[in-house]
Amino acid sequence: MDLGWGNQKASKFITNVGLITSTGKNGQDIMGAEWTYYVSWGPALINVHIADVAKMRGGAGKATLENIRETMEFGVNVAAEDQNAFSSIAGGSSGHDVDKIAVLKEMGAKFFNAKKIKAPMLEGAALHAECKVRQIEDMGDHVMVVGEVLEIESHDAIMPLAYSAGKYYRLGEQLHKPEQAVLDKISALVEKHRKHK
Repeated sequence: MDLGWGNQKASKFITNVGLITSTGKNGQDIMGAEWTYYVSWGPALINVHIADVAKMRGGAGKATLENIRETMEFGVNVAAEDQNAFSSIAGGSSGHDVDKIAVLKEMGAKFFNAKKIKAPMLEGAALHAECKVRQIEDMGDHVMVVGEVLEIESHDAIMPLAYSAGKYYRLGEQLHKPEQAVLDKISALVEKHRKHK
């Protein structure tokens, strides 16, 4: 089955926006990666999925992926809820054609030097993670890059930007876990239906 980009059947996923920074033969670069997430706490591993444009449409591959393959490192900056314009810049063009870091700086973005990698990091992001590549693997029309976290910091006061069906959202009202009476009922039902081996 091929869902294709923008298919409404896959529009119910809610993700963050990873702003992936790199440096290498394409210079300093940043790209938006909707599929950026933790896959292991120990060791700390983060997956980033990058569209394989060369495979999808022919021509040059992603500038960020080329940088990552060259240097075997990258930065993960989880966009803050006030960084939707930055996210649109990072995801809106190719690093082969546009110096997106320069565009972002002219839009007011600030960058700082990472501690353990050479890629720049975006100030004001909800999370910063410096990663070395652990694995790169083709996954259909995307390339999965698994990064081992070398350095990480997050900011409790900064909320991440949410993304779904091509639109940005601010996280809303927190929904609490069920009341204790409901939790007790769930526990009783789990015990009642526990499989005995």
